[in-house]
Amino acid sequence: MGGRASVAGDRERLFVLEASGGGRLFSVHPDGSGRTVLVTGCRIPDGVAVDTGAGHVYWTNMGVPPENDGSVERADLDGGNRTTIVPEGVTHTPKQLHLEAADRKLYWGDREGMRVMRCDLDGSNVETLVRTGEGDDDRRDETNWCVGVAVDPVGGHLYWSQKGPGDAGRGRILRAGLAPPAGQPPDRRGDVEVLFEGLPEPIDLELDLRARALYWTDRGDPPRGNTVNRAPLDPLDGRWTSEILLTHLMEGIGIALDPDGGRMYVTDLGGSVYAAGLDGSERREILAAQGNLTGIAHAVLHAA
Repeated sequence: MGGRASVAGDRERLFVLEASGGGRLFSVHPDGSGRTVLVTGCRIPDGVAVDTGAGHVYWTNMGVPPENDGSVERADLDGGNRTTIVPEGVTHTPKQLHLEAADRKLYWGDREGMRVMRCDLDGSNVETLVRTGEGDDDRRDETNWCVGVAVDPVGGHLYWSQKGPGDAGRGRILRAGLAPPAGQPPDRRGDVEVLFEGLPEPIDLELDLRARALYWTDRGDPPRGNTVNRAPLDPLDGRWTSEILLTHLMEGIGIALDPDGGRMYVTDLGGSVYAAGLDGSERREILAAQGNLTGIAHAVLHAA
């Protein structure tokens, strides 16, 4: 890991969202140094993704959750040229954001919208891939709320979390194909699998496609909540099992993986950013008291 860090040098950055304090996007080095505020005035930002090739950072804004006023924005990596690509009302309460390089799409969970959605990188061609409910009655049932999202282009699967009410033990992680089967609308897909249920409150997802592993944060109460968890993507006997890698988070939210460097980075609403090995070892707090932190992304920027 030390050799890679010296090669990446200043080009390696974490992009972090702060939902409090006026809504900020900032970046830091993986050791927590060099904090630079890129964007302010975000409306409860939650999910962030980086396209290093194009030089863009994307993020979701939840807006006012009871209202249908969420949006997706984009800026240059230095915060310049900020623009809204998915305008308010096209998505209700967008949460975790994933940029998939294979199909050049943005994917996100829409919490009160009860959907998993995607669009092109310019915000066009917005699609609903999964719909778990519709209307105010369904919206009041928090088991319908879609939050985290991840994509496996190799296996052809879309993964998402439905968190359930706060610490109710009704959270689930599900998966389906990357597109609805022919003739099946997003709310009646026959290919949806429930991988885990009875979780405290699962939030953001990440995939290590090299090791074929699924990671997620859970912001519910201990012992299973306020944790980072890992599960194999291809269980040999077909039985999905998981292990807890990190504990004692203060409502864990964001997670970003650096498989090349063998590291993970995690945020919580208590305002901390943690770094650890992919197995949870060598955990250390690299930032503290940063406000209510949500999404996080890791990127190695191209040399100037």
